[in-house]
Amino acid sequence: MRIITLIILSVFIVGCGYKPSAQLARSVIGDSVYVYVAMSRTDPQNTVLIKDAVQTAFVDKFSSKMVERAVADTVLNVSLASVDFRPLVYDTNGYVISYRTIARLKIDYSLGSGERGSVTTNGQYDFPIEADSIISDTRRFEAIRYACADAIDEFTAIVAIKGLQREKK
Repeated sequence: MRIITLIILSVFIVGCGYKPSAQLARSVIGDSVYVYVAMSRTDPQNTVLIKDAVQTAFVDKFSSKMVERAVADTVLNVSLASVDFRPLVYDTNGYVISYRTIARLKIDYSLGSGERGSVTTNGQYDFPIEADSIISDTRRFEAIRYACADAIDEFTAIVAIKGLQREKK
């Protein structure tokens, strides 16, 4: 019975034309990517985190290779527009016990097809802290990294939509 259900489900998914968003995005991005992350003079540590998050996301989501600018199918210029930490939850004594990190990335892209554009994406990450304490550097960096990864997921969705629009033409 399980085999029959699996076969029917497989036929349904293949028959309806389902394609993963990463596959659609990869059709737009190409096989090779060059990522330039603009250094922030006010917060250079966050810049390193963003670069790591961006590169990890592209390798993981698109199976793209990081290459030099001259041979890349796609060139991305990423900069950290802003990072905010907002209190979410307070305990009964009025101390913050949960924060939300919001990272805004500005991504300028140049695709192999010659198309150029700019997108601003937002990512967020919620995390708890002990009451009556401050956010440690470790927690702060971790929160920024996850928020940037979320912003990159938003960029992936935007690129996947471009891939779907190209397929329809």
